[in-house]
Amino acid sequence: MGYADPSGGRDLLGNRTLLFIFICAFALVTLLQQILYGRNYIKRYFEFYEGPLDFNSTKCLELRRDITNVKVLSMVKESDLFDRWKSLQVCKWEMNVTEANAFKSALTRCCNAPSFLFTTQKNTPLGTKLRYEVDTSGIFPISSEIFNIFPKQDMPYYRSQFKKCAVVGNGGILKDSKCGKDIDSTDFVFRCNLPPITPKYVEDVGMKTDVVTINPSIITERFNKLEKWRRPFYEVLQGYENASLLLPAFYNTRNTDVSIRVKYVLDDFESQQAVYYFHPQYLINVSRFWLMQGVHAKRISSGLILVTAALELCEEVHLYGFWGFPMDPSGNFITHHYYDNVKPRPGFHAMPSEIFNFIHMHSKGILRVHTGTC
Repeated sequence: MGYADPSGGRDLLGNRTLLFIFICAFALVTLLQQILYGRNYIKRYFEFYEGPLDFNSTKCLELRRDITNVKVLSMVKESDLFDRWKSLQVCKWEMNVTEANAFKSALTRCCNAPSFLFTTQKNTPLGTKLRYEVDTSGIFPISSEIFNIFPKQDMPYYRSQFKKCAVVGNGGILKDSKCGKDIDSTDFVFRCNLPPITPKYVEDVGMKTDVVTINPSIITERFNKLEKWRRPFYEVLQGYENASLLLPAFYNTRNTDVSIRVKYVLDDFESQQAVYYFHPQYLINVSRFWLMQGVHAKRISSGLILVTAALELCEEVHLYGFWGFPMDPSGNFITHHYYDNVKPRPGFHAMPSEIFNFIHMHSKGILRVHTGTC
């Protein structure tokens, strides 16, 4: 005689019951997530698709702090810095007038570009014994011949003369940027070291040039110190139309003769292009200023010098072609320059430190750094 199981057919804590409990628990957790996090999730979703966020929005302030909280470059991995920088690109940049004016006031106290960027007859009278920037034991006496090639009065530019300026570096980050029109639309354009602005590159880098620096080593290596290759040098300069030329004639004793020769060559060809020379004391003061900001280098770059000057001469400063890393912010390898991959001497400049400072300044609203497509 068999016995029947009294629980048969009731499935006490059987598969169906466990499945039902699981479904109910999952539904409850999902509901709680929607209540607790749904609003923020929806907000983030729409922020992503609504385009650039306001620079002073809560999200952008947080992203900006993610960068400014990194006090020295060694505190983060490059990849981490790149990620923070990429995240900040959802924020529409806006100048912080208070921060920008405070920074410009500091530059006025230390450097004073409107008075000392160029060597002029006013800041360097006839008979001055001018000390070189690097060879400080060396003296260059200002004769009447040299005195007469300096601007006759003060600097040709004054404080905040230009509304919007572009300082164009030569970094590979400019390649395929299509920033040429943006650069050319600014009021004043600075360029470094005779970069190519031929039709091959104009879509990315533009053509407009108001001031272009020339490293004397370029004249020595490409134009034989202007002892023979005078016309080819003159013809290269015609690509910059009426841009003023700026040289560090008094950086060291080797630079002086070849830099002064540039003026004589242009006079021989009856060129209307102005030739100016950095005042050595201005370069010394600028180097000291950036040393205090953590840029430890044998020599700061020409780009950094121009950015420093632009901050005093312009109301709003935009940087293009400045990125001192072998990879772009997305981790893709890039060439050193937009036109070649020739690298500078190791240890001469401190490009990553310079860019790190620019990124901080962008985050504070002092200037804008462009590293993507325009």
